[in-house]
Amino acid sequence: MKIGFIGLGKMGFNMVEHLLELGHEVVAYDVSAEAVVAIAAKGATAVSSLQHLVGELVAPRVVWMMVPAGPPVDAVLGGITPFMKAGDIVIDGGNSRYTDTVARAARLRKEGVRLLDVGTSGGLDGARHGACMMAGGDREAYEVVEPTLRDLCVENGCGYMGASGSGHFVKMVHNGIEYGMMQAIGEGFDLLRASGYDLDNESVARVWSNGSVIRGWLMELAEKAFARDGQLGWLGDKVADSGEGRWTVETAVELGVSLPIISGALFERFRSQSEEHFSDKVVAALRHGFGGHAFQSPEGGEEKA
Repeated sequence: MKIGFIGLGKMGFNMVEHLLELGHEVVAYDVSAEAVVAIAAKGATAVSSLQHLVGELVAPRVVWMMVPAGPPVDAVLGGITPFMKAGDIVIDGGNSRYTDTVARAARLRKEGVRLLDVGTSGGLDGARHGACMMAGGDREAYEVVEPTLRDLCVENGCGYMGASGSGHFVKMVHNGIEYGMMQAIGEGFDLLRASGYDLDNESVARVWSNGSVIRGWLMELAEKAFARDGQLGWLGDKVADSGEGRWTVETAVELGVSLPIISGALFERFRSQSEEHFSDKVVAALRHGFGGHAFQSPEGGEEKA
């Protein structure tokens, strides 16, 4: 498939590399000229404008956005839709709020353009080697791009969730669960640290990663983080929240659903801004491990690597 791709950040760049390796043609754009040059060197067709990107595609055009939620999504849609035709497809693969997605899909539908919301999980490694994707929106549009989505995903890691907004809704809940799981791991290591035993956190995480009930990728990431420093002295205690946890809790309040674990994990991130706990270092290390999220150094400065 020939596909337009907008957004060459950490996730987007890796996804385009994956698409190219699978034999897809990619027309790529980003506000960063450096990123565009870099992806062109990998085999993508580089363009310098959104209009140029749409013009390089054939009907039905498929444009994939991988940009931050909120105004950046609206800005991209405003830049491409004047050049699109009825039947074309836009994919929002970022973490947009599902209510925003529903409203955007309704606006585009009036022009005959179909918006698919595709929640994407798996972090940087997944983007590069096989992700997990949850799609919502027009079923016929999904069927057009389904082979490409499946190419990008691990086996059984792709599915159609339902009507517009459902893909982003499912991804929002996924991220809320992620908050709770990381918080539980962080609190466990906090208790181990206070035990009085001379424990090797890397060894504990390695054992828990093999055969235990709580084994999994997050525990493997904990092991890697502790291998770097058993006390995580390379990062600070503050843990950012990127929005999806808040939306999950807000939605639960609206629907009258009790989410004590996820809510507590969100509030712990707020608490981390003013108090220090070892659990916060663990959560920060896990976020950095799977998503390359920035973290604070012990001195308080933000690190990007």
